[in-house]
Amino acid sequence: MNEAQTDRLENAIRRLLNSDRVRRPQDHEAGVAAIVVEPRDADEIAEIVRHCEAEKIATAPIGAARTLGQIRRAPASLGVSLARMARIVSYEPEDMTVIAEAGMTLGALNSRLAGQAQRLPLDPRAPDATTLGALVGAAHSGPLRHSEGTPRDLLIGVRFVGHAGRLVHGGGRVVKNVAGYDLMKVMTGSFGTLGMITETAFKLRPIPEGYAIALAPFARAADAFGRARAINDALPLVHLEVLSSALAASIGYPGAFRLVAAFAGSARELEYQREQLGEKLGAPNAVEFVDGPRALELYRRVRDFEFASASMTARMATAPAELGGSLEALSVEFIAHAGCGVAEIFTGGELDSTRARETVSRWRSAARAARGHLRLLAAAPALRAHVDFFDQPSAGELKLMRRLKSTFDPAGIFNPGCFVGGL
Repeated sequence: MNEAQTDRLENAIRRLLNSDRVRRPQDHEAGVAAIVVEPRDADEIAEIVRHCEAEKIATAPIGAARTLGQIRRAPASLGVSLARMARIVSYEPEDMTVIAEAGMTLGALNSRLAGQAQRLPLDPRAPDATTLGALVGAAHSGPLRHSEGTPRDLLIGVRFVGHAGRLVHGGGRVVKNVAGYDLMKVMTGSFGTLGMITETAFKLRPIPEGYAIALAPFARAADAFGRARAINDALPLVHLEVLSSALAASIGYPGAFRLVAAFAGSARELEYQREQLGEKLGAPNAVEFVDGPRALELYRRVRDFEFASASMTARMATAPAELGGSLEALSVEFIAHAGCGVAEIFTGGELDSTRARETVSRWRSAARAARGHLRLLAAAPALRAHVDFFDQPSAGELKLMRRLKSTFDPAGIFNPGCFVGGL
């Protein structure tokens, strides 16, 4: 959009809402949209959607704009920020369920739930900057996926604004309710391409009484992954990571690959698991146990790690038994969630478009050889037009995805060009 078109759109949205809650983008938002509007409720979003469909204006949902800001090749015309939709709608501690608006951050929600010793046990990077809409829309997760799963496992209801401004609802706050099950799966990981999520309902979990971490160094990645498989089969761990040597050094543990095994429970349970881990991770490895505030700080460093100099970041998912071999063959820096078969991998330094394509191709080949797949999480702006962020599905799968997109978004305004196959 040129400046005149941007001004016209800004004025049109101001008139539509009779409001000054329309502005130019800030920080990460600049890579997502040319103009940002902050609706107060789902009805205002519905008005915006109807206008954008009539005028063929591309939209994008905005939380903190970190996810789309790292993958969009060009800004959409209009960003819809949910910053003013950040309330808890309903919280039932006895049922361990919560309904909250999509603009609320995960960190803010868990701060409220902590008073009842409960939490939503999803832990993407920087939860204080991750809205619930982004959590579901991008299917974010972190170390706790090992024991608690992903958003799809805990989401029990969703509301969103779809085609023609319709307000759509699937599921509910009662855990046994299965109505809308497929709809919730469809919206999870859809990256805002099927509608604007406005409200989410989740089942909750109690906060563990205690938490501790065992760390063990390994000279070879293969040994670290082999030991991780052994303890994963033997103990109910909270999360289980293997860190490449450079990443281990960056969180304060230099000199080797590092296995990070977390466990939780009562004092008696912690002591039992500590003894078991000491035996299974013992000599010749020097096992270190960390508990209390130090354990929580270490967990946050692992959860929130960002490879600042990375030209590209990707998530590889394979059969768990094959993850270590795939990573070792690629010679990349990584954080591997060893029990889940998932790893974030990084490449640093400057890359031109040719090397970027070659690197992604090599990564994807390794993932497929291990019966898995790979998705780019971030790429430098100059590289985005030259790489595919998503794996290419089969012709049949892509046909189904296109049918789904045309059903949910026949006008093609919801975050176009930001999903599998350019949808």
